[in-house]
Amino acid sequence: MNESVVAGNIEVLLCDEPTVALDSATGIVVLEALDRVNRELGTTTVVITHNVDIAGMADRVVHLSNGLISEITRNIVKKPPGELRW
Repeated sequence: MNESVVAGNIEVLLCDEPTVALDSATGIVVLEALDRVNRELGTTTVVITHNVDIAGMADRVVHLSNGLISEITRNIVKKPPGELRW
């Protein structure tokens, strides 16, 4: 992915179910692109998903229940997108 895909100097990228309609191989490509934007451009990336496996690649995971935050966890060791399975 080249930086021209992300227009401007975006500070926060909100992604609502970015892999929901994709097969797992294509989903991993999308997650790799999001991970790269986060690492290389310093963009805060928020991924909203029902796919619990994606949480493995996050710095911080915020769980919601009935519209309220029920738990916040941090991953000391993050999984690369290529290691995720669903």
